[in-house]
Amino acid sequence: MAIIFSEQTREFHLFNHQISYIMKVLPNGQMGNLYYGKKIKHKNNYSYLLEGGHRSLAVYCEENEYFFSPQYTRMEYPCTGMGDFREPAFELLQENGSRITNFQYQSHIIYKGKNRLSGLPALYVEDEDEAETIEITLTDSLLKVDCILQYSIFRDYPVIARSVKFYNHGNEKVTLDRVLSASIDLPDAEYEMIQLSGAWARERDVICRKLNVGVQGINSRRGISSAEQNPFIALKRPETNEFSGEAIGFSLIYSGNHMESVEVDTCNMSRIQIGIHPEGFSWLLKPEESFQSPEAVLVYSDQGMNGMSQTFHRIYRSRLVRGLWRDRERPILINNWEATGPQFTERQVLDIASTAKKMGIELFVLDDGWFGKRDDDKSGLGDWYVTDYDKLPEGIEGLAKKINAMGMDFGLWFEPEMINKDSDLFREHSDWILSAPGRKASPSRNQYVLDFTSEKVVEYIYNLMERVLMNAPITYVKWDMNRYLSEVYSTAHKAGEQGKVFHKYILGVYRLYELLIEKFPEVLFESCSSGGARFDPGMLYYAPQTWTSDNTDAIERIKIQYGTSFVYPLSSIGAHVSEVPNQQVGRVTPLETRGNVAQFGMLGYELDLQRLTERERQIIKEQVEFHKKYRKLIMSGDFYRLQNPFEGKAGAWMVVSQDKNEAFVGFYKILSIANEEWIRLKLTGLDENKRYILDEDESEWFGGDELMHAGMVICKEDLCGRGRDFSSRIYRLKSCMGQEG
Repeated sequence: MAIIFSEQTREFHLFNHQISYIMKVLPNGQMGNLYYGKKIKHKNNYSYLLEGGHRSLAVYCEENEYFFSPQYTRMEYPCTGMGDFREPAFELLQENGSRITNFQYQSHIIYKGKNRLSGLPALYVEDEDEAETIEITLTDSLLKVDCILQYSIFRDYPVIARSVKFYNHGNEKVTLDRVLSASIDLPDAEYEMIQLSGAWARERDVICRKLNVGVQGINSRRGISSAEQNPFIALKRPETNEFSGEAIGFSLIYSGNHMESVEVDTCNMSRIQIGIHPEGFSWLLKPEESFQSPEAVLVYSDQGMNGMSQTFHRIYRSRLVRGLWRDRERPILINNWEATGPQFTERQVLDIASTAKKMGIELFVLDDGWFGKRDDDKSGLGDWYVTDYDKLPEGIEGLAKKINAMGMDFGLWFEPEMINKDSDLFREHSDWILSAPGRKASPSRNQYVLDFTSEKVVEYIYNLMERVLMNAPITYVKWDMNRYLSEVYSTAHKAGEQGKVFHKYILGVYRLYELLIEKFPEVLFESCSSGGARFDPGMLYYAPQTWTSDNTDAIERIKIQYGTSFVYPLSSIGAHVSEVPNQQVGRVTPLETRGNVAQFGMLGYELDLQRLTERERQIIKEQVEFHKKYRKLIMSGDFYRLQNPFEGKAGAWMVVSQDKNEAFVGFYKILSIANEEWIRLKLTGLDENKRYILDEDESEWFGGDELMHAGMVICKEDLCGRGRDFSSRIYRLKSCMGQEG
């Protein structure tokens, strides 16, 4: 791993044993990109990679000099004007109304390690030898504003982390109307774009499309990352598959409005940009003020889409997730929501917990309905204290102690960012919601959004939550967020500051998380937003797992978890077994299949255990025992997608331990057909020289090479339901003594 500056050619080469990233100071003093991809050996001059020449209608930087034109050059962080007519990475409005800027190279610093981003989630290192960072300062000498490009390259991963900081050293105010975290120009456009799109209850569908001339991309303007568009895109070559070929992933560590775009110009170059969505964003920089963008993570893979995903998994679970629960095995939980809704009694709750304990479940989570006046979704939000002692005679503290006495941990649901009009908080502080002056605020799910741009609002909610967590033995918090942001206006800020509200809202959410984590480092936080509407890297920095979707139907979850795995590790995926008929789609699936899907995530249950038969209770007990045995492997193993559920009648995936001694494979038959073909599933990630036994049957072994190249025969009679609709099976592999000859 190294960052080398060649002074004579003014080139920067960032590289490790897997990738190279090469930049150059261009003839106009701005920065350009020469190469990004598989590692190449260092030399001091890559100038030949800067193509140029005369073209009609091109704008040039000097009289009678026709080699260099920004319009036809791979720029590193392009500005408005100056001859580049493609999408800019930033826009800066000056007091005289001009948006024309000229940020030229001034200096750089290179240092070991990686600094934190103030107030923002980001990748980190535990030892400075894990990464090297360069900060390149570009200056507009007329405005006396600095643009600092920040890059970190990691020793052990094919990863570049990028962000940007603007600093106003001048005497005039300037306004940032657009600040993207990363922009990179690639020399061609022979790619397909992958995006993770969807909606509530069908999050993160895998969408693939060929790049075409013009701008294509995704975004969220909903105030949060959203169920509709995840803050991620990838480019892959047309021939790239799961296990071979080039792919580049772009992921934004941010939970608010975002934009990911690819612009293909008429010379077939492609410009990829990722960052805060510019609509609704306007950041005034007074003299000596600065602005820091969120961090973008770029991952290069020459081992297909699965190689890209595994890199995201490894670095996010070990250098984005942090704290006590990063590496600790997560508890198997039971949540009462689908069993009782908000109208419950303490006796019902204790009965569910008691039954769960007998099945080996470790954590009981009390969901919505415990606080304020709360029997439905029309009241109580904002009043984070018990007022209904008919429900909870001894409050949360008494209930938690009773659950603990059973030998179970206790968790609690909050929705800190929201408020109902029928609440004590609204009656006292009706001005604490986001709403436009003189206009009616739009409800969603009968609730409104608290103004988390205001420090006093964040402090008030923190004090309420702190009191609950201090007074009761709570080890888990489910943090929900059940609506998008509309009428985004804050009465806490002046008219000229309203362009900051979207971003400052998310900073307020991060601030509340930070306060709670600092005070209660032992609490496991799980983020939720009507399920997976805020499943993004920013949230993982604070909450190591996310409720993946409100849709708990096993067959839908195969697709949802498959798409989620493109970026996010299994350790971040909350995956629960729920009742049938399923509440979201009405489907009836075998209890075994519901468990076989949920095993590939952090296992939990969302059903009334009191209504199960003895056989069903025994099945759950076996599922719990299985997960306890293999959850460390689930959290730390390498995940492989084997069969795409979006393309056929089945889905399959597997997890392999780092030492390749253990693996387990999930196969899911979605629909059965008459007189169907034989099924042979080719595995991957095993050691081809090792022998493996299947399901602890030592009477026969299989070579790693044969399982990967010849495949494993799937016999439908061995699946639960004997191969009918929605049947499945988990296959366990373990290496045995001896090497294959």
